[in-house]
Amino acid sequence: MSVDLEKILRPVDHEMPPFPPKHMTIASGEEMVIRQVTRDEIPDILIHVAPLMSVERDFYDVVAARVYAELLAYYRHRMQDEYVLVAQIDGELCAVVNGRMVDNDTGMSLHTLALRRGLRIGAHAFAAKMEYHMDILGHKEVLIVAESPIGFRRWMIEYKLEKRFEIPHELGGPPSWALTSEIFEKARGTLVIGRRPVPDALLAKAMEAILPPSDPPTPPEDLLAATRSKYDPTGTALILQRWMQQEKEDK
Repeated sequence: MSVDLEKILRPVDHEMPPFPPKHMTIASGEEMVIRQVTRDEIPDILIHVAPLMSVERDFYDVVAARVYAELLAYYRHRMQDEYVLVAQIDGELCAVVNGRMVDNDTGMSLHTLALRRGLRIGAHAFAAKMEYHMDILGHKEVLIVAESPIGFRRWMIEYKLEKRFEIPHELGGPPSWALTSEIFEKARGTLVIGRRPVPDALLAKAMEAILPPSDPPTPPEDLLAATRSKYDPTGTALILQRWMQQEKEDK
């Protein structure tokens, strides 16, 4: 009985060509590998995503919680046609990106989670995700939303995405934006970087193990260090919080 029920509950994945791994030299001079991971590797990623669910800065808590659920659903066969890519430096987990195939023409971008900041690692991983949709899966457009101001600047503004406000996105129903094949071609020369094939030793290091991030996002010690607030984007709420905190310390 339970076996038959699992056949009903488990979505049937369509055959999807794999993402060919690539490597690039980032601003720090380090070599970064972006590759697709298998279901068996998901538990090794979840342990590094979980701590970010308590980081309010830049909406990491929302994004991390959703990424955790999406990865777990992929691992437990509860999400159809999902893929997961990771960015690694010397095996260290630096970013996780995921999405899924809606149909032969349309892709759905789910999340881009950077575990190392300041080197455009998240932007490079996002570009690789779009490359997968356009060049490998042959999609005509990818539906995208942003959950933080930094995400809006990186995707909607940098790529000059088109509005698809009549289409609710799967991430809770906010209006979608679209990266079309035409927009992707315009961005390819400046935003999409990387080389193939990945040298054997470099790829072997990445595939050997998913190592912990060396400097993952953490809550700022000084509230003013968080330039974007869950209350407003101006920093005003953070100033008020700091005053209240200072008053408590002075008493």
